[in-house]
Parts: sequence; structure tokens; C-alpha cells
Amino acid sequence: MIICGLKLTHDGTVALIDNGKLIFSVEYEKLNNNPRYSEILDTASISTVLNAFGYNVSDVNYFAIDGWGGDNQDELAIQPRLEIDEGFNRLSVFNNHVPYKLNVGLYEEKSLQHSIFQEWKFDGLQIGDHNVEYYSYLHASNHLMSAYSTSDFAKRGESAYILIWDGGMYPRLYFFDHEAKQVENLGPIFLLIGNIYTIFSQHFGPYKVEGSFAKDNLSVAGKVMAYIALGEVRRDLFQHFEEIYNHHYNYPMGFANVFANEFKKVIEDLNYSDEDILCSFHVYLEELLVSKLEKKLRRHGAKSRNLCLTGGCALNIKWNSAVRESDLFDEVYVPPFPNDSGSAIGVACNVMFKQTGMLALDWSVYSGPKIINNHSLVDGWTSKQFSINELAELLHSTKEPVVFLNGQAELGPRALGNRSIIASPTSDQIKEVLNDVKKRESYRPVSPICMAEHAKDIFIPGSKDPYMLFDHKVKAEWVNKIPGVIHLDGTARLQTLSEEDNALFYELLKKFAEISGIPLLCNTSANLNGHGFFCDVTSAMTWGKVNYVWCENTLYEKKEKILFNL
Repeated sequence: MIICGLKLTHDGTVALIDNGKLIFSVEYEKLNNNPRYSEILDTASISTVLNAFGYNVSDVNYFAIDGWGGDNQDELAIQPRLEIDEGFNRLSVFNNHVPYKLNVGLYEEKSLQHSIFQEWKFDGLQIGDHNVEYYSYLHASNHLMSAYSTSDFAKRGESAYILIWDGGMYPRLYFFDHEAKQVENLGPIFLLIGNIYTIFSQHFGPYKVEGSFAKDNLSVAGKVMAYIALGEVRRDLFQHFEEIYNHHYNYPMGFANVFANEFKKVIEDLNYSDEDILCSFHVYLEELLVSKLEKKLRRHGAKSRNLCLTGGCALNIKWNSAVRESDLFDEVYVPPFPNDSGSAIGVACNVMFKQTGMLALDWSVYSGPKIINNHSLVDGWTSKQFSINELAELLHSTKEPVVFLNGQAELGPRALGNRSIIASPTSDQIKEVLNDVKKRESYRPVSPICMAEHAKDIFIPGSKDPYMLFDHKVKAEWVNKIPGVIHLDGTARLQTLSEEDNALFYELLKKFAEISGIPLLCNTSANLNGHGFFCDVTSAMTWGKVNYVWCENTLYEKKEKILFNL
């Protein structure tokens, strides 16, 4: 059985499952150096993606499209392609540049009694010359299935709680009973939708917008998470946050700006820095999340010690870590695509579950588009055969950054080794160099990618974290050894890597450790600013902000070197 899942709005993606195995999940931002969060506007392009992996439209048994939108007019301002209809919604699309409309399911359930597995069946999906039937499921359901079906809980046949906190959704808790194959909706744990974090932040600091109204901005949240390390928690502000939440709450789509504007009135004559305000708001939400989650679990009887976190807010490594450290669970899983980049996988898993009863997906995080290794050189570059061992020597001797491109891209927004800029972590200046070449703010962190068996020696807790989605403290004895990967608050966004995860990159780490005594490297995404990962070697050479690009045992080297202060 072949299932193709589609996410047509932001983070547009085509995913394909063949007999229970994920063959690929291609996010459009990772094609042709497209802008971040690219949508799928022309459905004829789906055929091109299928063909790249040896499939045709006629091979697919089931197509499924992620649900989107809501049942209110505020959605129209957020998503101009959307039309609200009775019982389902419509999206404007093109097929070979000819416009048409597609019916899609809703964003989320309308009540606790509304089945999260509601299924719609439509016809009229046009892919070139093909016109096919398709299914659609709630956007919330696709988050749920992308998390549970890729977790070890599903693989082991265990029940789990699933917390979904997405941009337009309250943090809502579910219980997935594996034996009964049923999901219980336990409702929201509090009434703040996820985009309050980004909208509130756009009233302060470097993210401040003109006027009193900010819109959701998908690129802001990650930057704020780094920026708050410049501030301190001011607990006297918590009472103001709480009072505004309790006394000024209105309809969720407009409340984020109401909250921010009421807060600005309260502190108008008080001397609080923007850094402290954003740091305090972050911690307020973090503590609210943990405390309300604990209460909801207690009321439900805490029937499992397993938790999946998903939705866009699950990209917040500090909130994830607070939940994991709360002792409410034995195991907390966050998929590498908790945001909408996992929605196409989730909707395909919904079909797999509906049609076969299967819950556990066979998958790899390295299932994105294949790297294009262009052998024609860009002017000013040379190339030569270059082994992994030689690359480790180069990283150690020069301490310079290298673009590392290999195989299929990683899924989700975090570079996990196959589309990375890597460097030795031993230089005090490397973080500044990397932020400069990527045109990022100086306070942005650079992540460590570390051999899994050595992580506990260097980090606290240093536990398994293959997708870079939790916070870790750097041990004191390692602070001076690896300054390049330490954030301003002494933490690191660690990725642990085993040989089973990625044999080639593990080999590089192992050789670098033999040479340097350091079992990790700096890792940041290889991409143009504001775009997805490099799709080919030529793009990396044309970008030209570093002296070396490595791909499939070939080193591409600039003739006239950039001089880095290392």
C-alpha cells in the first residue's frame, strides 16, 4: 500500500509511505534553495517530487491532505488562500498554473466529543493530467499521528500522553490507548494559543513592530529563545501576566496582542529592560505549562509515564527540558518535525492507521531530498578527492568552518549532520565567525553534535537527544575546551549521534576525537539566510562565505582564501 501525504500551506511537504515505511518527506523549502516555510502552490509539482524517488502518481493508492484553517473570519487574514465553508474549508491552488480550489478538513476539533480521527473524502486533486480522490484529516490529528507513530512508544506497543501546542491552538492533552487503539481528548491545559509567544515578543526588543498589532511570524520564536539568555527572570512581573490572563481574556485569535498591549500599560512607568521582560515571559509560560500539565495528569489518573510533545511550540528546547525534568514522565519524545514540517507524514500515518490498523511507522530522520553533487566548478574553486579522515584533519588543523553535504537531507527545521556547517568547537571566536557568515545576531547559539557515548561526560543530563530538541548544561571541566558550542547561559542545544543514526558523520566525529580529544563538532545549518538547506554543491560554492565544501568524498576549495580570525 502506497500513501502520499500532503501539506499545502506553510512548511509545504510531500511525504510517501510504502507498505509501512517512510520513503521520503520533501519539504519545499529544501528544494531549489526556496524560502523558509514555502507553501505548495501548484499541485502539478507533486508529480516531480514523486518521480525523483522513482514513483508515479498512478502508483499511489491513497492521497491525503492536511486539514487547515478554522471556523472564523480571523483565519482569512492569516491565510489568504483559505475559504471557510460549512463543515470543511477550501484552499486556492494551481495545477500547471491553472487555478482551482481544493476542499480540506478543519484545523482542530470543535469540542471534546469531536473525534480527532474525523475523516473527509473528496475528489478533485489535480496533479498534472491526473485527477484523483483524496482524504483529509484535522491538522491537530496530523500533529498527533506524526508524533505517536514515529515514537518508540508505538514501536513497543505502549500507550502515551500526547501534548499538542501549535500556533493557533491551546496546549491540548490527549491519551493514546494503544491496546484499544483509541484517543481520549483531555482538553486544553490552559487557554493561550502558541503564537502568543511570538506576538508578545514583537512588542519588545529587536523584534518590536510598529503600532499595537503584531502578526504571527514563524521565524521569531527561535530567535527569542536565544535572546532571553541576555535577560534575567523578574518574578514580580508574573503577577501582571497572571492578572491580564485572568481579567482580559477574549477570543484566542486576538488575545495575544491584547495581552501585550495591556502589559505595556501596566509597566509603562517602570524600569524593566526588554531582555528581562522577554526572559520573564518565557519562564512564566514554561512554569504554567509544567504546573497545568501536572494537574491535568493527576485528574486523569496518570495512566502512562510516556509523553509525546508536538506542535510548533515543541521546538522550544527549554520548555521541552522543563517538562522532561519535571519527573512527571519516564520518557519524553519530541519528533524532529514537531512543527508543520511533520504534517504530511502525520496525515499519511492517519491513512495508514485507518486502512491497516498499523500505528508504528518505519522511518529515518534522513529521508529528505537527495543532495545534488554538481561536478562543474564555480569560478575561483578547485576540487579533489578527500576522505573523511582527511576532513577530520582539516577541521582540526585549520579550525575553519566547512559546509558538509551528504545523502538525503534531514527532516524538520534542524540541521542534523547532512546539511550542516561544521567546525572545531575549540576556538573562542568560532561562534562569532559562524554567526557572521550566516548573517545572524551575535547572541545566537551554535549547537554541538556529539558522539552519543560521550555526551554524559560533557553535558548534564547528556541523555539521548538525536534531534537537538532539549537543553543541556555544559560541565565545568569542559567549558574552556569547547567554547564554540556554549550559549550565553552555559547551556547547549545538544545533538547526540550514534553510528546507527548516521554512520558517515559518526566516523567523522570518531576520527576528530582521535586527533583532538574532543568527541564533538560545532553544527549549524547550511543554507542561505532565510532559505532552506542547500540543495546542491553549486549553491554552497556560489554562496562562498567559507573556504571549504565537502560532499561525497570530494573537497571543494576556494583558490583565494577568506581570512578568519580564529
